Amino acid sequence: MFKNLILWFKSSNAKDNKKTSRKSSIQNAPMKRTINSSRIGELGEHKINIQLDQLPKDTKYLSDIMIKNPKSRTGFSQIDHIIVSPYGLFVIETKNYNGEIKGGRSDKNWRVNNRFNMFNPLKQNFGHIKALERVLTEQPDLLYISMVSFTMRCRFSIDPELRKIESNELIVYDTELSEFINRKVNRIKATSDKALLTDAEVQNIYEIIQSSNITDPALRLEHVAKIKKE
Repeated sequence: MFKNLILWFKSSNAKDNKKTSRKSSIQNAPMKRTINSSRIGELGEHKINIQLDQLPKDTKYLSDIMIKNPKSRTGFSQIDHIIVSPYGLFVIETKNYNGEIKGGRSDKNWRVNNRFNMFNPLKQNFGHIKALERVLTEQPDLLYISMVSFTMRCRFSIDPELRKIESNELIVYDTELSEFINRKVNRIKATSDKALLTDAEVQNIYEIIQSSNITDPALRLEHVAKIKKE
């Protein structure tokens, strides 16, 4: 009987140790790290800013510009980035999607992973350019280059012309943004015997856009709320 009691005690103790060990391993297991969407957006913008900092010194850029746009349903256009170059204005829309991007220049909507639609970003950027034209009335003959930047988490199934440097509408990855801008500038230089804008004109355009930027937090929140509602 005494021998049976010892065996029972050992068995019970072993079960308790197993439970404790299992509990300890759960407590010490590394937590799965997640990054929320706003943080992903911040990282994406940081990557874009690194690209823009690599541009030539004769260019200037502005980020997160909101200007009046009577043609927009919200009354405003919010532009991610504007590059003011002696060889034209690069208007950049950034997208933070994951997966296959499918669409053509004239399509109203593009498909993401064949699961949902997004409004054609080139048409969206065209609206931004038209809003800028209303602000920059002193420069009616400006050359505008529309660029839409996607993260490397995407793959393109788009009109191949939108990847050719001859086009004034370009779809690029965020890591190649400065490369495409420099290639486009070199392309324009090859077809023009001088810069399209003087340094003074570049500075003037920069200041006009900057002074037109709406910074009122209430108006910006109202703009975002209307977009989300639509």
